[in-house]
Amino acid sequence: MTNIKLKRKEHPANEAPVREFPETLICFSHLRWHFVYQRPQHLLSRFASYSQVYYIEEPVFGNWEAHFTTEAVADNLKVMVPHLPQGLDEAAVEAAQRRLLDGLVQHIRLSATAFWYYTPMAFSFSDHLQPRVIVYDCMDELAAFKFAPPRLKELEASLFQKADVVFTGGHSLYQAKKGKHANIYPFPSSIDKAHFGTARKAQFDPEDQKNIAGPRLGFFGVIDERFDIDLISDLATRRPDWQLVLIGPVVKIDPATLPQRPNIHYLGGKNYKELPRYLSGWDIALIPFANNESTRFISPTKTPEYLAAGIPVISTPIRDVIEPYGAKGLVSIAMNAIAFEAAAEKIFVMRPAERSSWLAEVDSFLKANSWDATYEEMKDIIGAAAAAKRTVPMEEMGKKVA
Repeated sequence: MTNIKLKRKEHPANEAPVREFPETLICFSHLRWHFVYQRPQHLLSRFASYSQVYYIEEPVFGNWEAHFTTEAVADNLKVMVPHLPQGLDEAAVEAAQRRLLDGLVQHIRLSATAFWYYTPMAFSFSDHLQPRVIVYDCMDELAAFKFAPPRLKELEASLFQKADVVFTGGHSLYQAKKGKHANIYPFPSSIDKAHFGTARKAQFDPEDQKNIAGPRLGFFGVIDERFDIDLISDLATRRPDWQLVLIGPVVKIDPATLPQRPNIHYLGGKNYKELPRYLSGWDIALIPFANNESTRFISPTKTPEYLAAGIPVISTPIRDVIEPYGAKGLVSIAMNAIAFEAAAEKIFVMRPAERSSWLAEVDSFLKANSWDATYEEMKDIIGAAAAAKRTVPMEEMGKKVA
């Protein structure tokens, strides 16, 4: 968590404070709102308590005319999905999204709007608009992911030039990007401690987990090219008496390539609200990510979530897990199945006093870590950027380029 603290301005009792953070926030995301509840959902649902938020997903294609579908998922928070005709080429897809966006902003004051980007690809159809503030929340190195669009790096470079504020999803990603922007801040993943803390109390096992014997070593998250399939296979083979519980959707990889063993249990995707019930029945939580380009800069949100649940964690050597979690002795770091097995054995023989001491260190480290705190710091930074642009004539702000 960044330690940035921006002092809010004081105003005389008879003078209303100037609202620096925009009244409207339009977010462009490559992630579906209802896919996996993670960073965008945590942050934007909080920003919706302060601004009207429109969350625009990537398009879907079918036998229809171009239009938006709109779902109100919370007060002041609307998820909008572009529906485009099938068969359009790249230029036509871009033009159609530009027209839909222009229609959306017709009744929105761009001079009081923030554009928030999770995907630089959206800059291709929104760069003609001039909102009050442009934010790039670079939560991952998307160019390193499987099936990354060829233009992504080019559009990201353009976004860096136009953005007023850049956030990164971790410290290693910050180190890689900090030379590209003058107003950039690292914001590693935060936690909802109250939510995951409920896993520390005994709960009834979910139906699909209650008949799985122990000990249980679990993982939740997206199972994709970042997932170390060989590690899971080797660990399951080495310890057939240990049960590996894997929760999450399988994306961008062939499910047939996943290892099948009697002690590997694929339970599929689960609702965010359900996760503590599963976690409460695990002995150890796993972060079994491969060492490849797609994991080079990741900062797994699940690390503090596992810890908030009070469960010992074993991770492969991911840079943003090694530092700070591994360096502080909060998470065990292991490179392969042999090392994972050895780390698990140490955890299983921990004495109650050792477990209590470890948990006290976890709680001390996580004390100041929360999505609420992250939201407040981000809001102050964005507000400061908006204030800095107050010298721009309002008739110029929001002017559309024909």
